[in-house]
Amino acid sequence: MTKIQRILQTAFICFAVTANAGDGDQRIVAHRGLLHHAPENTLTNFRACLELRLGFEFDIEKTKDNQLVCIHDDTVDRTTSGTGKVADLTLAEIRSLDAGSWFDAKFAGEKVPTIDEVLSLVAEYQHHDVLIAVDLKAEGIEQNIIRMAEKHKVLHRLLFIGKTISEPRVREKLKMASVKAETAVVANNIDEFPKALAAMNTDWIYFRYLPPKKQLEAVRSEGKRSFIAGVTVSGNVPDNWKQAVDVGINGILTDYPLELAATLRKDQ
Repeated sequence: MTKIQRILQTAFICFAVTANAGDGDQRIVAHRGLLHHAPENTLTNFRACLELRLGFEFDIEKTKDNQLVCIHDDTVDRTTSGTGKVADLTLAEIRSLDAGSWFDAKFAGEKVPTIDEVLSLVAEYQHHDVLIAVDLKAEGIEQNIIRMAEKHKVLHRLLFIGKTISEPRVREKLKMASVKAETAVVANNIDEFPKALAAMNTDWIYFRYLPPKKQLEAVRSEGKRSFIAGVTVSGNVPDNWKQAVDVGINGILTDYPLELAATLRKDQ
C-alpha cells in the first residue's frame, strides 16, 4: 500500500469522507494539508487532499539561490532532517533533506517541494472544484508566483494570503502582475470590517472572527467573497464551523479538514 493509499484509507474509514464532501457554497481548505495524517507541506499530503476533493493551504519561502520552496518555517529545523535558515540554504541543499521522517518513518524520503511542483500537482486535478490558499512569506516574489501559476493554468484556483492580507503593497504587486490574481485583506475583529471591505485591490475578506450575517451580506453586495481562519475555526469546533456556514462564509481554513468535511456531509 502506498503512502497516499494509507492516508486515503484513514480518511474514508474514520470520517466517511466522500467525493461530495464539502460540495456546495463552502470550500474546505486544509491548513498545510492533512496535518494529522501526513507530514505538512509535502506533495504526498497535498495529493491526498486533492484525491479527497479538499483544498489546501501552502507556504512559500525563498532559498539562498532565489528559488521558491514550500515550507512553513523560516528554518528547516522542525520539519526536515537538517538545520539552518531557508534563506541561507540553496535549493539543492534543501532538496537533499528528509521532510517526512520527523512525522513518521513511513514517510521517510519525502522532500521539501518546489512551488513549481505544487502548482503542477494542482494542475493535475483541473476538474476538482477546490480552493488553494497561498501563504506568501518571502519578500518580492509576487510576479514570480503569478507567472508560475499562469504557466500551469491554475491562477484562477488560488487565493493569496500571508503577507497579502495585511500589506497593501503586496496586494498591489499581485494585481500588477495579473488583475486575475485573487487577493484577501484581513479583518481581525468586527471593528476592522469596514476598513477591510473598503480596501483596494481585494477580492476576499479574510475573517479572524465569526462575523455576523449582516457583514457577509455586505461582502456579497460588493461582489467579494469571504474566508475564515484562526482560532475560531482551526480546531475541531463543529459549532463554530456550522455558524460560519450559516452566515455564508465561502472558505474555511482548518487543521481538521476531514472532520469539517464529515460535519458538512452530515448536515446535507
